[in-house]
Amino acid sequence: MQHTAFISIGSNIGNRLDNCKKAIKDLADGEEVKLIKTSSFYETEPWGEIEQGWFVNCVIEIETVLDTYGLFSVIRKVEEGFKRKRVKKGGPRIIDLDVLFFDREIINTEDLTIPHPLLHKRRFVLMPLNEIAPDLVHPVFKKLVADLLKGLDDNKKVKIFPQHGRVS
Repeated sequence: MQHTAFISIGSNIGNRLDNCKKAIKDLADGEEVKLIKTSSFYETEPWGEIEQGWFVNCVIEIETVLDTYGLFSVIRKVEEGFKRKRVKKGGPRIIDLDVLFFDREIINTEDLTIPHPLLHKRRFVLMPLNEIAPDLVHPVFKKLVADLLKGLDDNKKVKIFPQHGRVS
């Protein structure tokens, strides 16, 4: 069975753009995941309380035969390939992949929450997501992504990354 998922990708350590592009390639290299769409890349002001460098972020749409936990496992392997260390929650990271939506599933367990619990509060997620899926309906809030973006109360700066703004 084919599933559709949307994944947010971000990096603020090293060559941020190359890290994001490599993560997309690594994720779509296997037979279980097919890349459907990629948003532009955005340079984004850090969200949260920790002082750190700006991020490069994008959102991708994929199709997969994996279930949510299988996809979650593949994502962790991609992050481990970058030798990502989870030192401080919300801190700087070489790569970060978050499942935003998986079909229309609503999952709330100790180790997995879908849709992503903060996506509706984050401009750096909603802008690229709106670029590729403005008519996607959030299964909890029953609102379009475009409407979530319009009603957003996040003043963090998000701008198109100046070089090689788009993969596909």
